[in-house]
Amino acid sequence: TGAVLLVGALGWAGCGGDDGDTRDVDTPVIPVTPVEDPQLPDAGTGEVDAGTGTDAGTGTDAGTDAGTGTDAGTGTDAGTGTDAGTDAGTGTDAGVPEKVQTYPLPSAPGWTFYNQEQGAPRYVYGISADQGGNVWVAGGEEGLFLIKKGSNALQRFTMSDGLRPYGRMRDGVGGPPPGVPYLKVISVAGGPAGTVFVGYAGKPPKAGMPTCEDEWDQSENDHRAPDASVYKSGDADKVTLKADGTIDVVHYDIHTGPKKVGAELRGREKLCTVYRIAYDPVKEVVWFGGNHGFAMGDAKFNGIVPSYCWDPRPWNTEGFKWEFECAGLYEHVHPAISGSKGELLSDRYYGISITDNHDVFFGGQIRSTRFRYGTNGDDYWTAQSETEDSGYDWNRFDIWPDAVPNYPTAAQRVDDNVSGMAPAANDGVWVSSFYYGLARLSANGTVETKVMQDLVNYTPASGGNSAMAPTSAVATDPWDGSLWVGANWWGGITRLKGGGTVKYSGDVFGNVLTSASSVSDIQFDRSAGKRRVLVSFEGTKNAKTGVVTPGLIGIYEGD
Repeated sequence: TGAVLLVGALGWAGCGGDDGDTRDVDTPVIPVTPVEDPQLPDAGTGEVDAGTGTDAGTGTDAGTDAGTGTDAGTGTDAGTGTDAGTDAGTGTDAGVPEKVQTYPLPSAPGWTFYNQEQGAPRYVYGISADQGGNVWVAGGEEGLFLIKKGSNALQRFTMSDGLRPYGRMRDGVGGPPPGVPYLKVISVAGGPAGTVFVGYAGKPPKAGMPTCEDEWDQSENDHRAPDASVYKSGDADKVTLKADGTIDVVHYDIHTGPKKVGAELRGREKLCTVYRIAYDPVKEVVWFGGNHGFAMGDAKFNGIVPSYCWDPRPWNTEGFKWEFECAGLYEHVHPAISGSKGELLSDRYYGISITDNHDVFFGGQIRSTRFRYGTNGDDYWTAQSETEDSGYDWNRFDIWPDAVPNYPTAAQRVDDNVSGMAPAANDGVWVSSFYYGLARLSANGTVETKVMQDLVNYTPASGGNSAMAPTSAVATDPWDGSLWVGANWWGGITRLKGGGTVKYSGDVFGNVLTSASSVSDIQFDRSAGKRRVLVSFEGTKNAKTGVVTPGLIGIYEGD
């Protein structure tokens, strides 16, 4: 059955407003992200790219969550910092000229590759196939790319084609937010044939101003009008290919309107950068892993909503209403904990894995959870309670444990930095970490095993440095259950199969690429009737030297 969105007022307590005393979660060192070219056209806006300055995704997190689970009474939210995975411009040295490091297009049995010469984007953030076998590629500020089934050509879509990386205003007509829009496609998940769900990065703010996560709350504290081009930026689209080659686009504005959240009666605008997406074709829902938390959308949402959704009157006007049908989604949930100063710790939900009973594992920078959606008869709100409430500490997994289980200081924290999740045997889940390689969890979140030494980029402990196997993507092969693991640097791909390993490294992809670029995504085309592995190498730019190593698309069809 399809997702049915409630329309009643719920009035649960939320993350609250920023009290001006927030502290950032430490920025992970391992995820090396490309700095996109400041002169690259902004994919349909006609403006110089708005995203090459500060980080779009995170900043300090406004959060005095008044009621749900671990948020209750914790005070400030420390859940963000600079964005580890999708930043278009951190650390750029404006005085360093750009130098593109070219490398030969790889050639290996069973593999087909696409680089910029074949029409691929410079930076490749994600790759997925819909149920019709069309391959979709997240191309950052260049937009969304498509390889139609049976074709080797890449087609590009931007805002001029209909992509909509921003929400609609309550201005009487649902118009776009004022200001310059920002496009950066960073995640994709194939849906029904011809359809893909597309995740965006939020717009970077002006220097010294709050990020898209905090602009809505901070502006109220500052007694100024909020910048809608920032707080309404990012989120996600449903993109459907039409017979004439153009696209139909429906936007998911991941927010909650007024009078729904007890601590945030004027409405909530927190999630804006969508790192990962997963589509459940049985329940017809789509899951979004973002900054701060995660959300659930109705996969059948068509964007047609009642006119009251755009009511421009103040929210406390008599007769004003807003219902969830206005957004086509529910948001947001996080397995947050409190730090030693009462700050809420939650960020970067790169991990999503749907279970056989339609629960969903989510993995973040600080904690992970099994969101018990199917267990509770598709009841989103009960599942939220069983992730967030004080009696459910057991459902907030600390996979690489902190020195203390609760209220850790910065020195006591060992952030998990989850980079991906994939199904494991017996209803469990594989978890990859930007730092620590792999862990396999049981159905209830117990750590069963950890893997580092078998991975292509394993580095033993040396001196004062711990052993490492920085990992950026993981996927379970639907054909034989083997596990495909992407290195975040120094490597390529490891395939764990039948108790052994197969390593695809410089001999397949070339040493230039594997030494510089992370594997940003691994997915499978399940429509093909045979193994078809989709791999994206993100590409990178060295901020100090200006050297750009472009990304790469790889498709493997073999044993």
